[in-house]
Amino acid sequence: MFVKSLGTEGAELRPLEPWQAEEFFAHMERGREFIGQHIGFADAAKDLESARRLLQGYADKAAADTGRIFGIWLDDKLVGGVLLRVMDVSQGMAEVGCWLEPAATGRGLITRAARILIDWVIRERGMHRVEWRVSSKNAPSIAVAQRLGMTKDGVLRSNHPYRDVRQDLEVWSVLAPEWES
Repeated sequence: MFVKSLGTEGAELRPLEPWQAEEFFAHMERGREFIGQHIGFADAAKDLESARRLLQGYADKAAADTGRIFGIWLDDKLVGGVLLRVMDVSQGMAEVGCWLEPAATGRGLITRAARILIDWVIRERGMHRVEWRVSSKNAPSIAVAQRLGMTKDGVLRSNHPYRDVRQDLEVWSVLAPEWES
């Protein structure tokens, strides 16, 4: 297992695995309403078993080299995470996502964690394009994409059904040559 410091005292990025389902579920319970405004994990991890299945799905993706999930710990408490929701090595494309409970917002944790993940997927895994897909209503996540130096590619209007409401989905991206410069 690895641990990466996020540059703030007590903040770390670590793999998030199925054996941590209880901790993940407790984290979702603490932040369910806040996280659920825009992120489906709040609905997908509705109990301990579904939380375990969600993490197992990402363990399966890691084994197949099609995705990854990492938690953000602050003072040894899981408070959020970043993930490679999609990773297509043959196409050189990955999609990064994130979530955070309210007590950990405003500290730059997501930006720093996403930067580590993007750097790894471009420099180590050879991805050419990394996307950030976000509801147009999710201003904090859009701000992260901007801080990461991503370019807004466009808006998929009324594309994303979430909790029975169709949302506009913004697509942001960074290309390997842009990231490396």
